[in-house]
Amino acid sequence: MRIVITEFISLDGVVQAPGGPEEDTDGGFAHGGWSHPYFDPEVLGGAFDAGLGSAEALLFGRRTWQTMAAAWPERAGDPFADRMNSLKKYVVSGTLSEADLTWNNSELIPADGAIGRIRELRAAEGGDLAMMGSPTLVRTLIQEGLVDELQLIVMPVLLGGGKSVFPTDGGKRPMELVSTTTAKTGAQVCVFRPAAEG
Repeated sequence: MRIVITEFISLDGVVQAPGGPEEDTDGGFAHGGWSHPYFDPEVLGGAFDAGLGSAEALLFGRRTWQTMAAAWPERAGDPFADRMNSLKKYVVSGTLSEADLTWNNSELIPADGAIGRIRELRAAEGGDLAMMGSPTLVRTLIQEGLVDELQLIVMPVLLGGGKSVFPTDGGKRPMELVSTTTAKTGAQVCVFRPAAEG
């Protein structure tokens, strides 16, 4: 399986709380919902539809899973929501239990040993293992060299600080730009894959 990550991201690399004011206020983050003015249903919605279409399963960190689990089940009847609800969902957490996994088709990956389990999933036959949000987990997977594709939806805004998906360990990780599409809102969908060191 390929691990494919999609992130709404600001020009200064922030991925925190793109969806709403109360989504993630850690660190006093006050710009929740910042992606809305730049969302273009045709280009950005199309990118998400395509990503979900090739996904065989979803992978989340705890907070992103909880946000999604609170939103998607009640949207049944919409094709995108139905796909989200029907797909297998893996959630990495050190605090949730199996009993907390109320969202259909969710499976717990305990935080202890999560990287080993994710390596197993990646080595298995299948389609894409898609990720959204989950900055802490994404950062770890990038550090571990487990990301096969990074789809950054770059919004034309500076947020002045917040959570990032990029490691700060001093490591150099060359990436290849596979494609870029510009939305009429000025957002860009940029698809990157790891490049060979050259």
